[in-house]
Amino acid sequence: MEYEKDLRISDMMKMQNILWEKNKNDWDPMEEKYARNSLLWMMEEVGEVIAIIKKKDDNAIMNNEDVRNKFVEEMCDVLMYYNDTLLRYNITADEISSAYIKKHDKNIKRNFKEEYKQI
Repeated sequence: MEYEKDLRISDMMKMQNILWEKNKNDWDPMEEKYARNSLLWMMEEVGEVIAIIKKKDDNAIMNNEDVRNKFVEEMCDVLMYYNDTLLRYNITADEISSAYIKKHDKNIKRNFKEEYKQI
């Protein structure tokens, strides 16, 4: 299957469904009660991203092709488990896109510096 280089959320979700279908006999069912497992796996992948940052540093991520490729690969793992979570909660690409735009519109109007002074 061929995909655009700039994937849409719906493309990523379709790809995750294809991967799950191939492995469904060995992986958790695509049900909401297993969404928390996807989040936990995602957090483990975030830990792997953090380990690269800590052990290799920002300069290596920016200038060492091998380190950068590994970093990007781990970020993909984060996205894959994120999409698994969306799928298990039956959150559609349109739903997450609309919420993202709404949150962006809210954040663009915020003054974070002033808000954090009041905490």
